[in-house]
Amino acid sequence: MANAKTLLNLSVTAALALGAAAVHAQKGETVKIGWVDPLTGLMAPVGQNQIKSFQFVAEHFNKSNPAGVKFEMVPIDNKLSPQESTTAVKSLIDQGVRYIVQGNGSGAALAIMDALAKHNERNPGKEVVYLNYAAVDPDLTNSKCSYWHYRLDADTSMKMEALTSWVKDQADIKKIYLINQNYAHGHQVSRFGKEILARKRPDIQIVGDDLHPLAQVRDFAPYIAKIKASGADTVLTGNWGSDLTLLIKAANDQGLNVKFLTYYAGVTGTPTALGAAAEGRVYVVAYAHSNMPGEVGKLGDAFKAKFNDDYYTFATYSAFAMLSTAMAQAKTTDPAKVAATMEGLKFKSFNGEVEMRKGDHQLQQALFVTVWKKTDAKHPYSVENTGYGFQPVKAYDAYVASTPTSCQMKRP
Repeated sequence: MANAKTLLNLSVTAALALGAAAVHAQKGETVKIGWVDPLTGLMAPVGQNQIKSFQFVAEHFNKSNPAGVKFEMVPIDNKLSPQESTTAVKSLIDQGVRYIVQGNGSGAALAIMDALAKHNERNPGKEVVYLNYAAVDPDLTNSKCSYWHYRLDADTSMKMEALTSWVKDQADIKKIYLINQNYAHGHQVSRFGKEILARKRPDIQIVGDDLHPLAQVRDFAPYIAKIKASGADTVLTGNWGSDLTLLIKAANDQGLNVKFLTYYAGVTGTPTALGAAAEGRVYVVAYAHSNMPGEVGKLGDAFKAKFNDDYYTFATYSAFAMLSTAMAQAKTTDPAKVAATMEGLKFKSFNGEVEMRKGDHQLQQALFVTVWKKTDAKHPYSVENTGYGFQPVKAYDAYVASTPTSCQMKRP
């Protein structure tokens, strides 16, 4: 029979073994992530680039991440439709997927938030978490905020704060024409553009404010004619995908020689439309740019070498960095525990330490204003193999663009 000392040693050894097992409970586990965005229609090129980006960065993190997990993407085409997004969420949940990512369209984002709020309330212990990597309607982290929703992109108002901080010092900008897509994001760009410019540059005239259907306009020539007639020296737009590509193409075709202040000029198809004609005139406000240094810059080069395409949705990196850090700290992949850990989480992403603000689940990070210019030794990255790229003209720390929140978070 073992003596008391032996039994004590065995107990201690067993306890240590259990503790070690708990620390690495998630190691080697495969975490499926559902991707819900367009793979067909006018915005298909954007979605195709972004699913490739998620799969590529998942492979990168699968080599090494704090939690030791393996990430696997499960894509579903939502055709840019809120209704299709809800159907996709149900399908993913039926497949056992517990994490969902989406970014193209705030209407689809809201549909996913509503679907998950209902599912999680009815199915305790089977919760699903939503990481939003590009839907930027401020309401998603304000009046419509949800505990299960975490936004990795900067919202429309945050980007407008940074962009207008730059505009404030540009004396040659005097007349701005607003043109945006007729849905939540476009409405917010128009609203915040007017409100914040009135505060920072009350002398600037708003000489036009157009809204057009999302992903339906094939010829922007009539809009460009209106902009030319207005006498605008600058166009401010939140357009993305085909709606920005075709707008820029029409501007070049009609010789509209004005500045374009944009959110998404780096998205698939638009850089090629910019070409040499747009050099020094097209600006972007974003949380990253095509000449980012360090690990993510090397990732971009590897992505280009593999796909002959550009890696521009850098929030994919933040998604895996945040998830793996939270899973390591929570010592589990259980979404309910990981969600609780992500609240207020500070983690290292491609742009330094960032924070997922607890009050509204809005990531706090630096923002950049960049301009379209010919590549040079300091900024060598050629976007869409054009010989041009987006070069930084101003960087803003997170606090500059951080906006207050009205979110009244209902926690489980």
